[in-house]
Amino acid sequence: MGTREMLVDRIEAKWIDTFEAAFRLCEVAPGDEVTILSETQSRAINTHLAELALLRLGAKPFHIVMPTPAQSAPVPVRSTGSSVALQNVRPVLEALKASKLVVDLTVEGLMHADETPEILGGGSRILYISNEHPEALERMAPDASLIPRVLKGREMMQAARTMHVTSAAGTELSIGLEGARIGGNLGAVTQPGTLATWPGGICSCFPARSTVTGVLVLDEGDINITFKRYLEKPIRLVIEKDYVTAVEGTGADADLMRAYFEAWDDPEAYGTSHVGWGMNPGARWESLLLYDKGDVNGIESRAFAGNFLFSTGANPFANRHTLGHFDLPVRGCTITLDDTPVVVEGKLVPELA
Repeated sequence: MGTREMLVDRIEAKWIDTFEAAFRLCEVAPGDEVTILSETQSRAINTHLAELALLRLGAKPFHIVMPTPAQSAPVPVRSTGSSVALQNVRPVLEALKASKLVVDLTVEGLMHADETPEILGGGSRILYISNEHPEALERMAPDASLIPRVLKGREMMQAARTMHVTSAAGTELSIGLEGARIGGNLGAVTQPGTLATWPGGICSCFPARSTVTGVLVLDEGDINITFKRYLEKPIRLVIEKDYVTAVEGTGADADLMRAYFEAWDDPEAYGTSHVGWGMNPGARWESLLLYDKGDVNGIESRAFAGNFLFSTGANPFANRHTLGHFDLPVRGCTITLDDTPVVVEGKLVPELA
């Protein structure tokens, strides 16, 4: 797979502009006290860009920098959305709760972190800026027109009882939506108690326990985001009452997936985390080839329009907690909510596109 080795970590005026646009979409006002939360392994250029953009808007930003904790897992942890950087340090949590906005620049992000419900419950709001090189963030600058479409998709999911996913490759998956925690990543936050990531554009839910059953076929060209790798051979996942019970396939892709699952020695790593579909027209399926692995975090691959996003690992709403995580965007699927299609053969239906 090719890489691109031409990106330089230098402050560019165009990137300050892009960050400023993101904060404007989050309705940052002059005088707002904004926490820039990072850790010692965060991408320094993004923390600098956030500070400069917030100052340009007249906000009052301040930095909280946590030491990146020691590793606790037997294998590298990637793209979980479950940062452990905060370590439940009380003065830090109190400062985050008191902020108008938390700009989350931790490596993994606070989406599924243990402390996030308390921070949001305190009245703050969180924008996670994905750990991407600013060139990628610039291409997927926040888009106000995306917000009503994601809200429409979320409303459709909330009104349905079942999500059904099929594909020509052999996927046949049923997901019960009753009792699910249904959300949508708008790419911006304006209301206290809410969280979004930049880039945005994903409709998703955490299913309730024992509601996901069937077969998911990952075909050639689909992506294992945890490995930042395009599949070269198909993998067939058998899923029974939320849990992957078989990883069927030959070749390196299936072997790597089995090895990473097994490394956790944790049954919960095999459980379903979140499911949904991508809606961002600016996100590109092929972009992973154009960056070095260290320059991307895989949000673009999660968000490209029309993919079915299936994830394994933590699901706090089904009382599953683990750092083992796979994010698997699948192309070419048809997704229906009850009998209403939202994606047909990998393409969003017109009302969502």
